[in-house]
Amino acid sequence: MSTIAAFYGGKSILITGATGFLGKVLMEKLFRTSPDLKVIYILVRPKAGQTLQQRVFQILDSKLFEKVKEVCPNVHEKIRAIYADLNQNDFAISKEDMQELLSCTNIIFHCAATVRFDDTLRHAVQLNVTATRQLLLMASQMPKLEAFIHISTAYSNCNLKHIDEVIYPCPVEPKKIIDSLEWLDDAIIDEITPKLIRDWPNIYTYTKALGEMVVQQESRNLNIAIIRPSIVGATWQEPFPGWVDNINGPNGIIIATGKGFLRAIKATPMAVADVIPVDTVVNLMLAVGWYTAVHRPKSTLVYHITSGNMNPCNWHKMGNTTSTHSSGKPWCHTESSIAGQLDTVAHFIIGFELKNAFPRMENTWHAGVQVLATFEKIPFERPFRRPNANFTSNSFTSQYWNAVSHRAPAIIYDCYLRLTGRKPRMTKLMNRLLRTVSMLEYFINRSWEWSTYNTEMLMSELSPEDQRVFNFDVRQLNWLEYIENYVLGVKKYLLKEDMAGIPKAKQRLKRLRNIHYLFNTALFLIAWRLLIARSQMARNVWFFIVSFCYKFLSYFRASSTLKV
Repeated sequence: MSTIAAFYGGKSILITGATGFLGKVLMEKLFRTSPDLKVIYILVRPKAGQTLQQRVFQILDSKLFEKVKEVCPNVHEKIRAIYADLNQNDFAISKEDMQELLSCTNIIFHCAATVRFDDTLRHAVQLNVTATRQLLLMASQMPKLEAFIHISTAYSNCNLKHIDEVIYPCPVEPKKIIDSLEWLDDAIIDEITPKLIRDWPNIYTYTKALGEMVVQQESRNLNIAIIRPSIVGATWQEPFPGWVDNINGPNGIIIATGKGFLRAIKATPMAVADVIPVDTVVNLMLAVGWYTAVHRPKSTLVYHITSGNMNPCNWHKMGNTTSTHSSGKPWCHTESSIAGQLDTVAHFIIGFELKNAFPRMENTWHAGVQVLATFEKIPFERPFRRPNANFTSNSFTSQYWNAVSHRAPAIIYDCYLRLTGRKPRMTKLMNRLLRTVSMLEYFINRSWEWSTYNTEMLMSELSPEDQRVFNFDVRQLNWLEYIENYVLGVKKYLLKEDMAGIPKAKQRLKRLRNIHYLFNTALFLIAWRLLIARSQMARNVWFFIVSFCYKFLSYFRASSTLKV
């Protein structure tokens, strides 16, 4: 019997951000391993035309919860959706719902956050800082609360080279920023934002650092822990490999590269792509929740869950793997145009939690020929161009690739749209995509080191059964298998593509390859013809080549005749 699974039995658990990627996987794991838990409270803001209950049923209708329905058939009865809006200081929770939360909650998992890199400071502070403070205030009024688990990010202190499992102070107190934003207008806020965030690369990482400070300052006598994951990717093992349902994180890079939109990026190729499977993060969250409630540490412990220091995988090899793999179809669930596909990628790619880690290490994973061959077997449908990946750390080379591989094809495609009587969009959307990708350059051209002492300590505290059921040992991760399942998951669960369409996708990929070769050949011949027409030296070289080939063929024929 798993000690951790038994611990959550009979518990009332509050999850913020439950409708997000991490929150859904967390709920699934809780119901599957502890089906006898009492209730999971989720804070939900209803969408237009959908009630709270309809949103719950929409979540449960996902393939993610298929195994849960077998173990816990009444799962829908154990989810209590509560109307809440984290953009409001009091969350706009009704008096009756608030009373139920305060009197019944045993465990809190705070996953809600805005992860957009280009968000406004006012909105990011509200969700990542003020909402955290408000939730802590609620937690301090919960007599049955046993643990408060705050989900931060490994990049909350990315302005440092080496990051320990401690809470670092920010130059300005969170309370001062919160108070100032209440009376400052948006124009002044936009003007002072660069001075406030200083050496943080964006508002997201800065406000997550502020959020950690709030946790430390407002913790009172609560049992609190902070978890810092790196790039949260598709599931590794549970409930099945490769599940993903959003276009954030590396998913957008995989799609944009696989569809042939993104063919070059300014990055340090041998830097480590610190991707961590979402089920690994969830397993650590549940283990930390148990340890915090049972062992009651005297101080707030921080847990890093990263892969770069124990089982690294570099960007170059990951890029080669995914690019050789793909090709595409619209990801809008409709028969949208290629321009529409790019519009979706450009919109959602903002807010990636991407990073690169250490300098090159000897045990960095290298994808073999077998991986490339495997990915060629499962291309996406309807690609814009033949997938490819070029990494460069040189600014001039990066600009060259942007001009040749991105903007030039977009201009050509817009010309085609004009000739066919349609509105040109590709150049505008390509520029938008490139601007978005440029937000990632800070992360994929730098290296960090994270200590994992607390995470390793927790692993040693688990029983063999808990280590099996709640496995967060990334050293066991096989990158070859994981990336293959990852791209398959993007194809099946995100792009909703049928595996039966793979033969047709291969044919289209082959046509694109032939067009690519034909275009390059024609371009070379045209350039050579112009050169011959203008340069005597070029004509002499061409005459020499033709004469050499003629003499070689004549010699070969004469030799063959003598042998006969």
